[in-house]
Amino acid sequence: MDLGLAGKVVIITGATANIGRAIALDFATEGAKVVVVGRDGEAGERVVADAIARGAAQAVFVAADMLDAASPARILAEAEALGPVKVLVNNVGGNVGMGFFADSDPAIWDRDIDLNFKTNLRMTQVVLPGMIARKAGRIVNIGSTAGIVGDYQLPIYSAMKAAVHGFTVVLAKELAQHGVTVNAVAPYATFATDPAAYSTGSRFHPESDFIARSSAGQTEYDQKMRRRNVPGPREFAMPEEIAAAVLYLASTRADYVTGQVLSVNGGALL
Repeated sequence: MDLGLAGKVVIITGATANIGRAIALDFATEGAKVVVVGRDGEAGERVVADAIARGAAQAVFVAADMLDAASPARILAEAEALGPVKVLVNNVGGNVGMGFFADSDPAIWDRDIDLNFKTNLRMTQVVLPGMIARKAGRIVNIGSTAGIVGDYQLPIYSAMKAAVHGFTVVLAKELAQHGVTVNAVAPYATFATDPAAYSTGSRFHPESDFIARSSAGQTEYDQKMRRRNVPGPREFAMPEEIAAAVLYLASTRADYVTGQVLSVNGGALL
């Protein structure tokens, strides 16, 4: 199936691990020009090498911290060296901390807000002038089922993913007149089995203790509230399953799709 992505310049933030890596490699398979954005240079160069091996027309790594307000303009400049940007995938995000809101630190709120929402705002704003001028473009935001139902002990993260969904809808209304579509993919818990899929900043990296810390001291009630019944084929989604949804929304097959939040969750929300 021709998705109409060959030769198109695609920016993927947070592309050195897990979901972002899978998205970058799937675009590469379609012959796109892939701009891999992340902080881990070694992991980024691995993704670039894999992208070229899979058929990317071109692939470059841009080392950037998305929390730096100056990063989006620099990323755009490096991407435009390959051609006009056709697709932006706002994938960067993650859990800064975990716990109850009543006990939370406002400084942590700001970090969650910046990482999961303001990074999207800044990166989106810099690509819009070009997309509007060309009357063409695709923006795909990575939200979360947490933004739909609220993840227990992740109050600010859940609120920011809900904000991503809301921003997606209102931006779709704004940009439809300019030929730009805006959609979101809301994954359930996603886990890669390939060790190469984790950069040093990933909470799933073997050297990270995020999962262990988040599970420590859990009461029976906590475990009950965090548990979901997934009737699908397995407990976790695979990164490639999220990537497939992103590629559809970025493709010519989705010309008539905008303002949607597509949840990939194995039935976890049923």
